Amino acid sequence: MLAFTLPVSLLPGPNNLLSAAHSSRHGFKKSLPLISGMVIGWLLLGIVVGYGALFIEDNPDLLNFLTYVGVGYIIYLSYQITTASPVDEKDISDEELGIKTGVILQGVNGKAFIQLLILMTTFGTVFGLDWEGKMIIVLLNVGIKLLGWFCWASFGSALKELFGDPKSGILINRIMGFSLFCVAIWIVMK
Repeated sequence: MLAFTLPVSLLPGPNNLLSAAHSSRHGFKKSLPLISGMVIGWLLLGIVVGYGALFIEDNPDLLNFLTYVGVGYIIYLSYQITTASPVDEKDISDEELGIKTGVILQGVNGKAFIQLLILMTTFGTVFGLDWEGKMIIVLLNVGIKLLGWFCWASFGSALKELFGDPKSGILINRIMGFSLFCVAIWIVMK
């Protein structure tokens, strides 16, 4: 399970790139509410997928629909990041993403659905066939995901320190936004 979860949690994806982009604009500490929302959303999604793994597997149209909704939201976020202008310190609090965005992203994140579905269907019996076994998978997974989100937020915060001027801020926003857009395209092409 770790051989699957660890790399997927550390590679670029919607949550990791958004953590880095947000932290590069607002700093690590101000990204903690967003990351907290990601944790809450991931836990909720894990519970839903844990219960609904068989139903989702039997309804590929539903999985495709959820994937495209997720891709749409990821493209929206990539556009917002790409077109954002550097912010003055006095304007930062108005543009911060918080818990709500982190939770919503998990609900429409096709990659998250697929990752959790793979975990539940491939490794679902490792910790038992009952509800407790599925919860162990969810909790272990969210712990590993949290490590990835913190790493990417730290990376974004370091970028802010290195490239703090407005011109560099625009470049970082465009790179992060384009990277997030590429993730959306990758999800569609899978």
